[in-house]
Amino acid sequence: MDRFKPYRDQLGALEKAGRKRQLTAPAGKDFSSNDYLGLARSPFLKEAAQTAIANGVAHGSGGSRLLGGNHPEHEALEEFAAAHYGAQASLFFGSGFAANMAMFATLPQTGDLILYDELIHASVHDGMKLGRAAFRAFRHNDCNAVEAEIQNWRGSGGTGTVWIAVESLYSMDGDRAPLAGLAQIADAHDAMLIIDEAHAVGVFGESGIGLAGALGKRDNVLILRTCGKALGGEGGLLTMPMILREFFINRARPFIFSTAPSPLTAHLAHQAIVHIAETPSLQAGLAEHSALARRCFAGLSLSHGQDSQIFPIILGDDRVAVTVATLLQGQGFDVRAIRPPTVPAGTARLRISLTLNVTADDICELSTALGEALAMAEAA
Repeated sequence: MDRFKPYRDQLGALEKAGRKRQLTAPAGKDFSSNDYLGLARSPFLKEAAQTAIANGVAHGSGGSRLLGGNHPEHEALEEFAAAHYGAQASLFFGSGFAANMAMFATLPQTGDLILYDELIHASVHDGMKLGRAAFRAFRHNDCNAVEAEIQNWRGSGGTGTVWIAVESLYSMDGDRAPLAGLAQIADAHDAMLIIDEAHAVGVFGESGIGLAGALGKRDNVLILRTCGKALGGEGGLLTMPMILREFFINRARPFIFSTAPSPLTAHLAHQAIVHIAETPSLQAGLAEHSALARRCFAGLSLSHGQDSQIFPIILGDDRVAVTVATLLQGQGFDVRAIRPPTVPAGTARLRISLTLNVTADDICELSTALGEALAMAEAA
């Protein structure tokens, strides 16, 4: 008996479809990471880490937050984040994925309904499957569809709380959610609005607070801001009303039973948030890169119309996307192919991510190389 046959068969099917993944180390000019502001390897965070360690900040927590792992650095970050982002309270998780899983598995209750954008992060799906509430997708960025879903659910006897889940900036398309319209719907139906700011925090908003702005001050809004992208570290910060923070601490299994994030990680997240707020040239520099890329890519008819640092180049076929990415990698550009199930079937793409790890010249050179690679793939 070949006990590994089911796994071998599935991997073979993935390879035949051009969807088998493998781990590759970063190489070449960075057009694939989420290190938007170039902080992950920055001298600033390196020095902050060295200073913190020299001053006795622990690099390990030693336990869960409830059993010896609650350190001053965790509490300092959470207190600062709540004030900085204008919320009642904040809670720090080891990753944005863990925070989303905890949130959707814990807060919506039996009899509630979660309405989520069809392009929402995978972590939300995993959290909903662990939770008690019913859940339904709605058409991407369609406020009318949200309104219709709520009315249909109420009409069929639904009496619980509605939870509306969106990303403020979508990671694979680079477009923005209609947050103002969604907030109005939430207010009109006494619903809760959950906003994932993973790809917007640090990049947009005054002092890098993200695209949600003052919405986070409302008691019917929860916001996730990850620390592993523009903030250059790791972890996830949820901001919310105080009562919900207390509920998390008492009911969220991913929080209760996980070893707490490193105190050093919490300290560095704190430092990064302050640094971004005090260094507006970081946001300005990335905005200049994005504007340049829109101009450079316009001649190829590939640029989307959104003002963001994420440029999806949708090629459709999985193998074509891999071929073009491989050609670009061979010329020294770290560009990756994104294929289903990460994106919908038939929408395999290159996801070009702009960061401050590259220069204006690098962007122009990529534009030229991209045109050549697309022509070669088309001719093949």
